[in-house]
Amino acid sequence: MEIVCKKDWEWKTEIAAQNIQLRISIFVIVKHLVIIGLVIPEPASTAAGHRMMQLIQLFSEANHKITFLTASNNIEFSEKIEIEKIEINNESFNEKIKKLNPDIVLFDRYVTEEQFGWRVSENCPKALKIIDTEDLHFLREARRKAFVEKREVNNEDLVNDIFKREIASILRCDLSLIISEFEFQLLTEKFKINPNILFYIPFLTEKIEKNKTSFQKRQHFVSIGNFLHEPNWQTVLKLKSFWKSIRKQLPEAELHIYGAYATEKVFQLHNEKEGFLVKGRADDVESLFNQYRVLLAPIPFGAGLKGKLLESMRFGLPNVTSSIGAEAMHKDLPWNGFIEDSDEDFVEKAIELYKNESFWNQANENAFVILNEVFDKKLYANQFWKKISKIENHLENHRTENYLGKILQHHQLNSTKYMSRWIEEKNKK
Repeated sequence: MEIVCKKDWEWKTEIAAQNIQLRISIFVIVKHLVIIGLVIPEPASTAAGHRMMQLIQLFSEANHKITFLTASNNIEFSEKIEIEKIEINNESFNEKIKKLNPDIVLFDRYVTEEQFGWRVSENCPKALKIIDTEDLHFLREARRKAFVEKREVNNEDLVNDIFKREIASILRCDLSLIISEFEFQLLTEKFKINPNILFYIPFLTEKIEKNKTSFQKRQHFVSIGNFLHEPNWQTVLKLKSFWKSIRKQLPEAELHIYGAYATEKVFQLHNEKEGFLVKGRADDVESLFNQYRVLLAPIPFGAGLKGKLLESMRFGLPNVTSSIGAEAMHKDLPWNGFIEDSDEDFVEKAIELYKNESFWNQANENAFVILNEVFDKKLYANQFWKKISKIENHLENHRTENYLGKILQHHQLNSTKYMSRWIEEKNKK
């Protein structure tokens, strides 16, 4: 056995290197993220809340200090995060944001950027401004209008007042997070938004395991959706209209309706004799979904991605949905159930999926593939941080190239700013 003796200077060099490495580990620069939210995230109640908590986790894992600012009071069902209250149209925000001195400011939707974006720019001009669009609100509104008028969406529907406001917010920010590939293409191809100021990042999943609750251990249909969101109410009305057709073929089956913020008009649909049961808020989606055999989601309009459908994939609950429901959620991969837009086909496939164990099992296999190939966190996290780093390292050049954003920033400071100042003075009186 050969014994190697190190010289004194070699030991000192090695110890010095270890000390340097230790100091580097201790003095890692912690960046500060400030999130300005219209509401406090409710991940158990809303897809938007679930999305925000995923972003918070992403930044936390990258060693960011996080401060959440909001004027909202929706505390009861919100996630437990550190929150600081702010006021709308109040100069106290200016001092608060200056004191916080963030490296990055994340707005949770375009209306938050409208309200506070100019204040951030004035008081923290070097902060990277990001907007999480959640979904494109102007697209949802266009589809709502067409749905009410019983026709297809046209270009005039898309270029509505919300479009003008939302696109302006996107252009004023350094980066906008887009949850749907369809919406990314709509912005870049139809409306010619520079892809350099956009980043596609859907819902994120990790440690995906196949659900083990079998077909035979499950029963009944389920539908779920927060009732502050109009498409969810319209979805329930649609289910009510053809539930009798399903029940006729499956007399022992029931449809259970869950959703936060259900009003009296929702509970009026409850009918035990028909097996149409309105349950209200769901406390634990995973344990809930493990009980049911099929999720029904005939979503008539909307935008973005549907949290309920992602959860149905994660918890082994095949579904029947609409084209709008499945939009941008599976690329060209086989769906975990059926996608149907006509009432007759929807009813037929709902019954077939409920009765046919072979179809049901294949739907769950499809879900596992979709989760891994479309939503796996590893597909997006590294690219996200590369994008952030690139913009941070070349922020002035990035902003100069976004010349429309600079124009809109200028006009916002000379319009929204002075309107807000006027409201401030009025409130003081």
